[in-house]
Amino acid sequence: MVKLETPSAQYAITVRLQCPHAPGWLARIASVIGEQGGAIGAIDLVHIQNKRSLRDYTIECSSSDHARRISEALNAIDGVTVESVSDKTFLMHLGGKLSIASRVPLKTRADLSMAYTPGVARVCNAIHDDPRKSFNLTIRRNCVAVISDGSAVLGLGDIGAEAAMPVMEGKAILFKEFGDVDAFPLCVDVHDAAGLIALCKAVAPTFGGINLEDITAPKCFEVEEALRACLDIPVFHDDQHGTAVVVMAALINASKVLALDPKSLKVVVAGAGAAGAACTKMLLEYGISDVVVCDRAGAIDRKRTYGDNAMKSWLAEHTNPEGKSGTLQEVLRGADVFLGVSAPRLLGREDILTMRERPIVFALSNPTPEVMPEEIEDIVGVLGTGRSDYPNQINNVLAFPGIFRGALNVRASDINSEMKRAAAHAIAEIIKPNELSPDYIVPSVFNRKVSKAVAKAVAKAARQSHVARRVAKDSETWI
Repeated sequence: MVKLETPSAQYAITVRLQCPHAPGWLARIASVIGEQGGAIGAIDLVHIQNKRSLRDYTIECSSSDHARRISEALNAIDGVTVESVSDKTFLMHLGGKLSIASRVPLKTRADLSMAYTPGVARVCNAIHDDPRKSFNLTIRRNCVAVISDGSAVLGLGDIGAEAAMPVMEGKAILFKEFGDVDAFPLCVDVHDAAGLIALCKAVAPTFGGINLEDITAPKCFEVEEALRACLDIPVFHDDQHGTAVVVMAALINASKVLALDPKSLKVVVAGAGAAGAACTKMLLEYGISDVVVCDRAGAIDRKRTYGDNAMKSWLAEHTNPEGKSGTLQEVLRGADVFLGVSAPRLLGREDILTMRERPIVFALSNPTPEVMPEEIEDIVGVLGTGRSDYPNQINNVLAFPGIFRGALNVRASDINSEMKRAAAHAIAEIIKPNELSPDYIVPSVFNRKVSKAVAKAVAKAARQSHVARRVAKDSETWI
């Protein structure tokens, strides 16, 4: 008996196979796919020739190994020949996911003389005389660099610059789709903080903002802090602040659902890396004072030493007001909120039962959460994960496209705390009070209202906090 597994589009394959063109064969093939746990998405006829049909079967699988088993089972059917098997995810990435497109016509000599020599020299001289004009007269006006050294990619770890490129291309697509921001991936073979800082400073004249991505902690803290101090364009490490913004939005709405005062919550954070540190800072800035952060060794407190990890030293000084020590499981007892941004399967049902009755649990490790939703869904008040196949997906794409859209619209010199808080509230307010429920505390990533609301709120906060350098109307969202 074959163990059925949950199929997913990320493991979809297209199997091209031949079989006799006669009644019953389609049903027979579909039956084998079903027995193997595959989900048929489409069947497309290629041609019929010599009493045999050639068809493409698009099948969702649960893993690469599952796809192989389905292909072998189809090939084992007497009278069926599997001609090819294509992985749809790999097909999507053939040639990369980005291209360069011109925004201006180039059909006549006149077009050429303005777009390039000799007319372009006049524009170059204008920028030379006033470098600020580069924000209006070049791609810089609407362009963000997505920069990574590949040292902390998703759940894959330090896989290097080349292997990080598909993720950064994907990030650029999200910028364009949800924020109408032109983003370009720069995956760099530079792995020390000083080198990354120097590289970002060198390329800054090309871009209106820099999005740091998938850079390991604590290096990412040093890089971002140095760049924010020396550059006059927004620098934003999405793994830190994008996560923090969406977590804060989710917590605001979860508190409303459970009729809790957010500032009185007792919060335990698992993970003291980029996301954990930024989430903790945002919780503190919001007014939540009782936050305990745990790393692999347990609770971060003032008794431990942290060597040259300045962020953990900062967390020790500013969190854990009761001086709790011990394991994650020990400090979790009695907590109102668990926020996991660390590693899979850290907790079980018995651990969640030690928290307050019907707690808030955000288990964001991806693809496997810190605690599996199926184990605890009946004992929690609100549950959120980083996955799209459970309710309440806490996803950074709700934040970063709108944040950069708003920052670029007013030509902000920074993305500061006021702008990030404004983004969190804008995301939370997308869901009206009468729509809130335990299964609906954050909007869908495909809700087109989100990025526009975030952009408007961020632009307003930039003006109010005096980092905006361009006047834009409150109603202005897109360039």
